[in-house]
Amino acid sequence: MRGLRSSAGLVALLVALPALALWLFPRGSARGLDRLLLESALLQTHRSRPADPPPSIWRERLGSQAAPLWSARQQFWWQLWSSHASAGAVLVLETPASAPLPAHAFRLDQFTLVAPNPLVRQQLEQQLQLQRPALRGLERRCALQLQRGDAVYWSAAGLSSLLGPLAPVASSLQQGCLTLSSERSRLLWSGEAAAARGSHAAAPRSAGTPRPEPFVTTELLDLKGPRLDLLFRGLLSSASVKQALADRYGLQPDALKRLSQSPFVLRLSALDQGAFLAGLQLQLRLQDGQSFWAPRLKALEQPLIDQGLALSRGTEKQWLWSRGGVAQGGWRWLSKEHLLLFLGPAPGPLKPAAFEQDGAWTLRLQPKRLLAKRLLPPLMPLAVRRARELVLRGVPSRGGQTALSGELRP
Repeated sequence: MRGLRSSAGLVALLVALPALALWLFPRGSARGLDRLLLESALLQTHRSRPADPPPSIWRERLGSQAAPLWSARQQFWWQLWSSHASAGAVLVLETPASAPLPAHAFRLDQFTLVAPNPLVRQQLEQQLQLQRPALRGLERRCALQLQRGDAVYWSAAGLSSLLGPLAPVASSLQQGCLTLSSERSRLLWSGEAAAARGSHAAAPRSAGTPRPEPFVTTELLDLKGPRLDLLFRGLLSSASVKQALADRYGLQPDALKRLSQSPFVLRLSALDQGAFLAGLQLQLRLQDGQSFWAPRLKALEQPLIDQGLALSRGTEKQWLWSRGGVAQGGWRWLSKEHLLLFLGPAPGPLKPAAFEQDGAWTLRLQPKRLLAKRLLPPLMPLAVRRARELVLRGVPSRGGQTALSGELRP
């Protein structure tokens, strides 16, 4: 009898566990902020400061209701950009159910959403009526961050709208989120991103704090990484691009694979005179060295001549290409395994760069100076456009996630 009672208790436990799991970890439809995240290209949390005047988006969307709602209490509120980000942000806030709805507004659960125009309102309301699965993995963690404090979430559509034609070089950051904090005048952030939407991988370990490095006077941007496929992965995902490189320049898949495994340093340097606003330099440490790559660079000469470029070899180790007497770019061997590729005039004397050793990549740029030269993507946030320096560090993990950290200096 004791054995039967034990068996019955075990069966009851096995039956009860799934029910308990569903109660603790429901897998129903996404609701509230979760639903907003799923329909967002960009979604940012803000913390109100009732002592300050309401921001412009409150005044524009809420009219006479803005001031009393803003000053009533400290609260979280959100800005949402849908896939049509150019149409403007949707204001999201929690208001009493009895409060009158402003123009172009509708309610979703506890939220009031105020769109910039009737079309955005209609499209977003229709999308939010669709049933969506409960969030998991990265999306679940991002939703929690958006509920807890200042944070920003992006999808592939949001990244594309921010970076424009540069989006393919950020293919490993297609969906992600950052928590934001301030320290004196600096804006700090940390978070994670994934190369594809809906990642269920565990959260990556922290990216740590980027090491501060002073900029060289002319530098506008500096990107260091352990593998060139950080930049090439998105570009080479296109079969037509691969085919064009093979047909026009003789770069076969094997050579591209070897190239993509090279540690690199990419720099953009300001030019005060000449035909170019800036010069681009890409320094590589090639595992196969000069003996493998010199013949392949030699094979590029005729295709470049066919495009109207003229070769003016400056030194024994440098090849400089020009058009109409104006330097367009070239390459230079800095050592038997260090190759410098450049666009624009030939840079001055350079030593082999120090490459990242820990698998991380680091991006440093000067947004204010890039903006002055019209080299910054136009839809970058105002805080970024006004910043003197931006630093972003990424640490990829085996699960396909990238841990992120960085700061913005005014």
